[in-house]
Amino acid sequence: MSHITIRAIDENNLNHVRKIQVKAHQRDFIETVDECLEEAELHKEWRPVSIYSDDDIVGFAMYGAFGENPDVWIDRIIIDDNHQRKGFGTAAIQQLIEIVTNKYDVRTVYLSFTPDNHFAKQLYEKLGFRFTEEYDPAGELIYEYDLTH
Repeated sequence: MSHITIRAIDENNLNHVRKIQVKAHQRDFIETVDECLEEAELHKEWRPVSIYSDDDIVGFAMYGAFGENPDVWIDRIIIDDNHQRKGFGTAAIQQLIEIVTNKYDVRTVYLSFTPDNHFAKQLYEKLGFRFTEEYDPAGELIYEYDLTH
């Protein structure tokens, strides 16, 4: 497998990042990259990033910390339709967990996804995320990754 890195989005890669899209049957599961970037502009807590395999952009994600004693979220993990099923999502999530736990000095990380996204459920559970028995305002399942377990 290629080496995965998480990098900032800047003027050199923004146009390429905006072209990232999921497969047609996945479009109801997640916002577009442009919608994510718009949200990040409105809510400065979000940190949008690009996912690279070697020197090729293969995906997009956002992370952020919210609140006085921050809840840290990894959100909007999008692997481009041409790069799915190659292990990039798994590697990216593992790196994002390391990035956010170090950056925000937390032991718990949250994410959410639509209940119909069975592939995401399987992937996140395989990586050690567990359902909190809670739902976000949009009805998405909230999962947590607890480094103390």
